[in-house]
Amino acid sequence: MLLYRSNPSVVETAGYHVLLEGAAQHLEWLSLGLITLHRNNPHVSSSTGSHEAGLVVLDGTVTITVQQRRFVKLGHRRSVFEAPPAFVYVPIHSDYEVLLESESAHVAVCLAKATRAYEPFAVSPEEVTRTQRGDHQWRREVRDVLVANGEGRVDRLVLGETINEPGAWSGYPPHRHEEERPGEEVKLEEAYYFKLDPPGGFGIQVHYDSHYHDDMGFLVRDGDAFAIPDGYHPVVAAGGYRLYYLWFMAGPSGRTLMPFEDPQHRWVKEL
Repeated sequence: MLLYRSNPSVVETAGYHVLLEGAAQHLEWLSLGLITLHRNNPHVSSSTGSHEAGLVVLDGTVTITVQQRRFVKLGHRRSVFEAPPAFVYVPIHSDYEVLLESESAHVAVCLAKATRAYEPFAVSPEEVTRTQRGDHQWRREVRDVLVANGEGRVDRLVLGETINEPGAWSGYPPHRHEEERPGEEVKLEEAYYFKLDPPGGFGIQVHYDSHYHDDMGFLVRDGDAFAIPDGYHPVVAAGGYRLYYLWFMAGPSGRTLMPFEDPQHRWVKEL
């Protein structure tokens, strides 16, 4: 199943929660976890094993320790819609600890299989590149957290955030990144983690293949996650609700972003 449906009674319990993992979501390279911290359970320790990890502070303030390096009091946003995130990179075969520095906090753990070890580092909200992309009803804000700034510093992971205003699309015109085709397309798996403002809202995640078979639409709510091993995958926010998703990617041949747009819908860029 591509969609992970959030269970608030579970993910609001302090600890580490697995949202997307491997074969269950048809993923070879990616997994996704969520750390929830409260005052009565203020820290979580874990290890990356054969994955490199991007820790994204969704809300609250935390201190993260990796290989005896401490990144102190990261994150001050109350909501993912408020500002860009604080981020910490954790290499393969590394232990790390996340310690609460506020009343509560949530940290996304974005995992990608990797082979090369690099040094841990942090990205501050001020270092995140923010751009407006698209046009008309598919204009959206994109925050590049670990894209160009990751060259020579990470093995495979690419990561960012997108915000759709009410009724707006992203991943549009529809694109895919499922094949290795020199100069046209690079194979990358992708995963999304969604939040809504207000949180009772919803969006629609579309997924279809290159032959217009297996056309699917998924209603996504606050806290849901979605795996994208292949196919075209645009997203739209319902009227009246802002939609956020954390996105991250990895694949077999490096970190080059070369999405292939659906030829049937490229014409909208001429509007």
